[in-house]
Amino acid sequence: MKCPHCTVSIHAAWSAKSVVYQTTTTPFAYRSMMCPECSKWVIELMDSNKGGVWALVEPRAAGRGPVPPEVPGAIAADYLEACNVLPLSPKASAALSRRCLQSMLRARGYTAKDLAKEVDLLLAETDASKAIPVSLRTVVDGIRNFGNFSAHPITDLTSLQVIDVEPEEAEWCLEVLEECFDHFYVRPIQAAKRKAALDAKLAGAGKPISKG
Repeated sequence: MKCPHCTVSIHAAWSAKSVVYQTTTTPFAYRSMMCPECSKWVIELMDSNKGGVWALVEPRAAGRGPVPPEVPGAIAADYLEACNVLPLSPKASAALSRRCLQSMLRARGYTAKDLAKEVDLLLAETDASKAIPVSLRTVVDGIRNFGNFSAHPITDLTSLQVIDVEPEEAEWCLEVLEECFDHFYVRPIQAAKRKAALDAKLAGAGKPISKG
């Protein structure tokens, strides 16, 4: 697992106990562990009457890497909110993630009546300069299966519709967004900066600038 504080991958060494009130065992249990990397406590609570799913209570939201400065402010804000609400409502988190993905696709001209069809347009891209790599194609294609897009189309009016998802699915949505941030925003700007630096160096040496 990844530590929700420092995001480093660690071995989960939980210590679990039932919650006892006076002499009565309640349906609640908690488990805790200290991250061996950052030495911070991680605590989860479980209600056996509600499916026995462990919920993160300390920290309240899992830590994720900072949003790259190249990502537009509105998309970054939705992403951060999706991260913050994940422990409280995976459904709401996934809804915000879907809106982030839709915003990125529409900014690149992939506009249709719902998100599933916009993903189809992205995956069908024939322009080699715009096509996404195979690794990203796989995860983007998978994200539309969450929440049964075919039964609940994500349109302009329903982009924030709350649809059942599992916590792991909502977290995977965030990971997909992070990969999209890197592909759509970070790498192109980094490549442009490297080219500009190279062109300046070539110009200083009296040579023609690079092509492309």
